[in-house]
Amino acid sequence: MFTTYNEALEWIHARLRLGIKPGLARMEWMMEKLGSPERKMKTVHIGGTNGKGSTVTFLRSILEAGGYSVGTFTSPYIEQFNERISVNGKPISDEEVLELTNVIRPLADELEETELGGPTEFEVITAMSFYYFANLNQVDIVLYEVGLGGRFDSTNIIHPIASVITNIGLDHTNILGHSYEEIAFEKAGIIKEGIPTFTAVKNANAIKVIKEQAEKKHAPLYRLNQEFSITSHSPQTRGELFTLISDNQTLQQLEISMIGQHQTENAAVAVMAAQSINLHEEFSISESAIRTGLKTAYWPGRFEILSKSPLVIIDGAHNDEGISALVHELSTRYSNNNIHIVFAALKDKKLDEMIAQLDQVADEISFVSFDFPRAAEAIELFSLSRSKNKVIGEKWDSHLAKLIQRLQPESVLVVTGSLYFISEVKPYLCEFLKNNAISL
Repeated sequence: MFTTYNEALEWIHARLRLGIKPGLARMEWMMEKLGSPERKMKTVHIGGTNGKGSTVTFLRSILEAGGYSVGTFTSPYIEQFNERISVNGKPISDEEVLELTNVIRPLADELEETELGGPTEFEVITAMSFYYFANLNQVDIVLYEVGLGGRFDSTNIIHPIASVITNIGLDHTNILGHSYEEIAFEKAGIIKEGIPTFTAVKNANAIKVIKEQAEKKHAPLYRLNQEFSITSHSPQTRGELFTLISDNQTLQQLEISMIGQHQTENAAVAVMAAQSINLHEEFSISESAIRTGLKTAYWPGRFEILSKSPLVIIDGAHNDEGISALVHELSTRYSNNNIHIVFAALKDKKLDEMIAQLDQVADEISFVSFDFPRAAEAIELFSLSRSKNKVIGEKWDSHLAKLIQRLQPESVLVVTGSLYFISEVKPYLCEFLKNNAISL
């Protein structure tokens, strides 16, 4: 038995040593021991390469605006571990984490002695969430974000009322495959028999695979630019404006507060999923709830403006597709500004392609490392850059402090890369900006 939150957290994080172990057998074993809690809740399953967290947030916010209690399971966290299991956007308490860990720990120890082997960190946290929403805090609906892939992800034992695949990119290729078709097959593994699926995938080869899997499962499929589309998109100072057209209706002038054209796609998919949920007799989601939910949705670390003067932005662009979206927004919104980028990443990403894109938009670029097992060294990132104005920041915190203090009025500082890096950076930057009386 753990007696403190910190003890519980240390045990959970220590399971990172087991790495990634695809497969559902360990989850099924634990769920059977717990009385199948995953079957005692209404869920929506959300997968994809990028945009999962934002889509979860849009959908959660819409449902909340409709008066429903909404659980979420997301990863990784930005500010605190507890965020991973939340209710109406509020992380569970330290006491609840401790209680849940003490429930799962004996199962993990018992499982360790079987031929299946012990559960991974992610499997432990997923099991904790199932137990929590089934037994400790029953909510109207739970939104489950896929951890990795889909088909063999530990969340894929749920029986959702809707499935979402946000988009598909060439990420985690060492596990999921090296082509869009292979990765699409893994992501499409969350499609369930007869359950409507909504997707913003645009790659033709990927969407073909998803369509094939949906047909095999007799699952209605709703595709961006096919069954629904976005028109009249207009970037705003603090968000986006767009119109959503579907077979059933047209929603004009929808407003979101998250920045980026890609966020309109995440929002559109969330709206389509909400309208599908609305078909269940337990739910009644009005157009007003959709509009309010979209406008008030907030997800930290995604093109988030931390201060206006100087202009400081953080963005968890952790793969090639995320970097592309970031570069597009910087080119569109800040083409007349001096852009300084600070970048840190995990070494298993396509670093050369990511840095090549950043080089195109950055007037200056800094490379840093951070304390994480899979983090790339700053010198490695530096060597991949062809920028004429590149530097290595020996310590990311002191380097950021110096950059902010010498930023010119026309400059913008963008801190980007791994979400694990952003989770370390954000609390530090918020404190630094506050202590130095920076205009937020």
